[in-house]
Amino acid sequence: MSEKSVLIFAIDDSDHSFYALEWTLDHYFGSPSTSQFKLVIIHAKSNAYATCSVGMSGPGRIDVLTLIETDIKRAVDKVIEKAKELCKSKGVTNVSYEVYEGDARNIIVDAVEKQHATLLVMGSHGYGAFKRAVLGSVSDYCSHHANCSVMIVKNNKPKK
Repeated sequence: MSEKSVLIFAIDDSDHSFYALEWTLDHYFGSPSTSQFKLVIIHAKSNAYATCSVGMSGPGRIDVLTLIETDIKRAVDKVIEKAKELCKSKGVTNVSYEVYEGDARNIIVDAVEKQHATLLVMGSHGYGAFKRAVLGSVSDYCSHHANCSVMIVKNNKPKK
């Protein structure tokens, strides 16, 4: 039997991302035993504490940085645990979970290279043109720079 192709799912803490993960599990892993993909879920951990610490000095600096790092780790653990629960609820158990620190755009593109992925799937935050231009779009960057096919799952369900 040949080795399965790698599908990377890039996850963050948004509802859009978890909707996209559920969609992906339903459409590509509906029958986990016959899926043609090996699922790798990646999460880019923010290194915001490094940039916010630049202007900090004094004796309380270490305590503040420790608190920020702890909060970030807790948030990452929550995202990964929620992804694991969703995968388990869909009967998908052979999943790799990887967390990297840095800019999500570069992390995702690098993971595609490292894993030799065939497909990258991610959710869309649904930003308008102005917000996307100001904030930048991770999915737009990945669609232009990832060395594989990229699927962006939109949540077309009406907002409550």
